[in-house]
Amino acid sequence: MKAYILTLIGLLCVSLGWAQGKLQRIDNFMVKENLTANGKVAIIATDSLDQALETINGTFKFSINGFEQNLAFHSGIAVAADPIDGSTFAYFKHKNQENSTGKLYFLYKSDSKITPIKINGLLLLIIPAIILLIAYAFKRLMSTFIVLAIIYGYFSFSKGLSLGHLFESATQILKSFF
Repeated sequence: MKAYILTLIGLLCVSLGWAQGKLQRIDNFMVKENLTANGKVAIIATDSLDQALETINGTFKFSINGFEQNLAFHSGIAVAADPIDGSTFAYFKHKNQENSTGKLYFLYKSDSKITPIKINGLLLLIIPAIILLIAYAFKRLMSTFIVLAIIYGYFSFSKGLSLGHLFESATQILKSFF
């Protein structure tokens, strides 16, 4: 009986030591408005499914827009020290020993509320590429339109069609729609 009790106490001590020595690490996080609505944002430690990790306690280094800050986490939540004055972009980065996690947010500040909007970094590459593609297509379309307009103008005016007749014909077509 005494051996069973000693074994049980030994296992209990080992399990308590393992639980206390468990590595505290943040692999993922999200940014929310602080509950007190004082113009500050809260960083919440989460797992891969964005569920809050309430077991995270301690001080962790974060980089916010390139400025390193030590954030004190209590029950998985830390509050950034500096308040947000106006709408801004903010890049939050945390580096573990194995990897680093960085997220870009647009912090929209209204009268008394901050709304963090997560921005996918891939969009910052895709949107300008689409704009350049549209501009290139428009440039090609414009040059084609100008060449066709010159050809149309040459054939129309060389055969006696005046600009006044062209506008009159266009207004007649528009009047027929109404």
